[in-house]
Amino acid sequence: MADETETVPVAYLFWISFSDSCFMTRMGVIRQFNPVKLFIGVLVSHSKLIAEVEQRLAAAHGPIDHRSPVIPFDFTDYYETEMGDIIDRVFFSFERLIEADHLPEIKRQTNRLEEELNPLLSSVKRPVNLDPGYIEQAKVILASTKNFYHRLYLSGGIFGEVTMHFKNNRYQFFPWTYPDYQSKEYQEFFLKVRHIYRAQLRTMCPLNKEDEP
Repeated sequence: MADETETVPVAYLFWISFSDSCFMTRMGVIRQFNPVKLFIGVLVSHSKLIAEVEQRLAAAHGPIDHRSPVIPFDFTDYYETEMGDIIDRVFFSFERLIEADHLPEIKRQTNRLEEELNPLLSSVKRPVNLDPGYIEQAKVILASTKNFYHRLYLSGGIFGEVTMHFKNNRYQFFPWTYPDYQSKEYQEFFLKVRHIYRAQLRTMCPLNKEDEP
């Protein structure tokens, strides 16, 4: 360190000033995160269960503002042991936005709801599978009870996974993105819900550019 009689080079003083300025303007600022758009993916062993599931989810999370078509789930046989060999998929998104940190509790709620719905179809062990997640401007997040290298622990036994990210006007995939989430039918649903979500944000406050991809 220079003492009181040592001459400090002007270039060094300029670097100190420049560095301080960068730290002042570039340091991360803690701010309120925008609310996010809840969606729930539903797998059912029989399409007749969809109406009951939709009613129960709307009662818990408010009005549904977008619903995907019923999509045959034939991307994997992972669920066959519990759900049988004919499985349908449908997605619901919800009008009411949520705080992102509510996702773990919602996942625990949907797990409890699955157990309540089990008696609806006695021919299989697990007639309903519920997968909650949320959309924000830059990405799609899924909740999971299973740990893996690409998942972060949230709370209460629940992990979060960035399943897709948005870039160049479409969703981009990771090596771990489920094959069904890469399908055209799923992409149409998530792009539509993202459009609805951004319109909702515009009515609340100007869109934060730092949250955009």
